[in-house]
Formats: sequence, structure tokens, C-alpha cells
Amino acid sequence: MSLRNPLAQFLALLPSSPLLVGTVSTIAGGTATIDLPGGGQVQARGTTTVGARVFVRDGAIEGNAPALLYVEAEV
Repeated sequence: MSLRNPLAQFLALLPSSPLLVGTVSTIAGGTATIDLPGGGQVQARGTTTVGARVFVRDGAIEGNAPALLYVEAEV
């Protein structure tokens, strides 16, 4: 029976890059600027329209996101 490091096993379950959601504010030259709910911005490539809610990962738009109410809670 081989025992592995539990931390390494846990980290292997997590995605390498987070999936972000935001609203497209501008598009220029095939690159969209996306406003994130926390106040940050990211730039990503892909086809979209200004005002659309999108999923973004690794600088690429992965698709449309539903327009849901954003709620932040501290734990």
C-alpha cells in the first residue's frame, strides 16, 4: 500500500486556474476587458458583446454566464 502526501492529493483536486465571471466593458482588437465583481479587471480573447456576462479562465472567454445577483459574504 503506497501512502501519498494528503496535501498533494488535495491540491490535485483543485483546478489549476480559477474560473472567473464578469461583465464585458470594452472590446478592442479581439480583446475584451471584463469588469470583475470585486472591482478588478481582466483582459481576455474571444467573441462576445459589450455588457455581456461571461466566464473567463486563463485569458480566454469560455462562454456566457447567467445574469444573477452578486452577493458577497465574509466567513
